[in-house]
Amino acid sequence: MNIKEIKPEERELFNNFMANGPKGHILQSYEWGEVKETTGWEPIRLLVEDEGRIKAGISVLKRPLPLPGKSIYYAPRGPVADFSDHKTLDFLLGEIRKRALRDNALFLKIDPDIPAENKGAAVNYLESRGFVSSDKGLNFEGVQPKFVFRLSLDRPIDEIFQNMQSKTRYNIRLAERKGVTVKEDCTKQDLEEFYKILLVTCERDGFMVRSYDYFEAMWEKLVKRGYARLFMAHYRGKAIAGTLAFIFGDKAWYVYGASSNEYRNVMPNYALQWRMIEWAKENGCTIYDFRGVSGDLNPKNPLYGLYRFKKGFGGEFTEFIGEYDLPFSKPLYFLWEKGIPLYREARRKIINLTRKFNKCLT
Repeated sequence: MNIKEIKPEERELFNNFMANGPKGHILQSYEWGEVKETTGWEPIRLLVEDEGRIKAGISVLKRPLPLPGKSIYYAPRGPVADFSDHKTLDFLLGEIRKRALRDNALFLKIDPDIPAENKGAAVNYLESRGFVSSDKGLNFEGVQPKFVFRLSLDRPIDEIFQNMQSKTRYNIRLAERKGVTVKEDCTKQDLEEFYKILLVTCERDGFMVRSYDYFEAMWEKLVKRGYARLFMAHYRGKAIAGTLAFIFGDKAWYVYGASSNEYRNVMPNYALQWRMIEWAKENGCTIYDFRGVSGDLNPKNPLYGLYRFKKGFGGEFTEFIGEYDLPFSKPLYFLWEKGIPLYREARRKIINLTRKFNKCLT
């Protein structure tokens, strides 16, 4: 076996495997690494070859730390590999360890696309190689969502529609009757409008939002290259909601959604979801991933409404095995695990105080 570090001119070779290999995922694409470069991460893209055949791949994001010379490694939804092929995985991890020692990386974090119901052999393998679970909770405490809804698209589109809950079908039809339209041939001007609505959404629901520059990077690296699409819902000539979806290989993901405070009663979010499902089906996808929901299914949970909305489309509630870390320096990794939660909690309190203060001024 040999390891191949990917050069820019080998983008297509890399993406072809990362899209179609075992557990392929858009967050392991060449382009996602380019998006993350704009926020201070450095992508390291590797393929394992054996007698001319690609057997595994990974896009590791390296991030420098304030500690002199130290860094962390993170492979979102990676690696793309057959987890029953221990020989290949061992070789790949060995190569990553060599680079980690050179880069003074504290640990490698992974959160592979492996459902919890199939976790036995995969978790046993990871733990036998020194990985430790870094589970963060039932809501959105992790880097990637641990709980999602996934809709199989291996049936005719009419059958997919009929399999949705009656209330969901009603709301999709209601949006159509009310005159909600969905625009797909969006421009950068639509992206600006989407971001304005996203700011309203995050303020209303209490979520943090990235800068517009981040969405511009996704537009340049993903939308323009056919790996993402912006959908905007209009009513009475006005943009009232929008979504950003990713597509890679035979999978599509609903990643970002925004809705204004006006005209929510005409159900634009239902119209958007239905159009994205149709789009995924038209492009040969076999899975449409609604992304994150809470794993706490108590109706009193403030996030239960999101679960109920996504459940209505007939998808399957899916739990992944979650985050696993491979420490390269156990003492420093321990300090990281203890210090980061304290930092995040302090940041959350500062943000909440800032919001309250700003409201007092308005």
